[in-house]
Amino acid sequence: MNKQQQQSLTQRLVNFRDERSWQQFHSIKELILSLNLEAGELLELTQWQSGEQFDEAIGDQQIKSRLEEECADVLAYLLLIAERADFDIVQAAHNKIDKNELKYPVEKSKGKSTKYDRL
Repeated sequence: MNKQQQQSLTQRLVNFRDERSWQQFHSIKELILSLNLEAGELLELTQWQSGEQFDEAIGDQQIKSRLEEECADVLAYLLLIAERADFDIVQAAHNKIDKNELKYPVEKSKGKSTKYDRL
C-alpha cells in the first residue's frame, strides 16, 4: 500500500465513522480492543485445523471470503488506531522491518525460528 492508498482508505474509514457519529466510541483503547476481537475472529478461521488443512481450505471461496473480510476488519482498525494516534502506519511498518533486520541477521537466522535473543 502506498502513501496515497493509505491516506485514501483511512479517509474513507474516517468519513464512514464520522457520518455515523462514532468517533465518540473510538478512543485508542476501544480501537485496540476491537482490533483484538477482530484478530480473534481471524484466528477462529483456523480452529481445529492443521496449517496444511487451512492452506487447502483457502481454495474454498466461502473460506477465502471470510479470510478477506476478517483481514479487512483488522486492517481497518489498524488504520483507525494510526489515525487517532497520529502516525504513519506504513512508515512504522518499514521502521519495524529495519529493526528486525538488525535483530535477525540472515547469516544467523536463515531457516531458523529461534528468537533473536537466542541466536
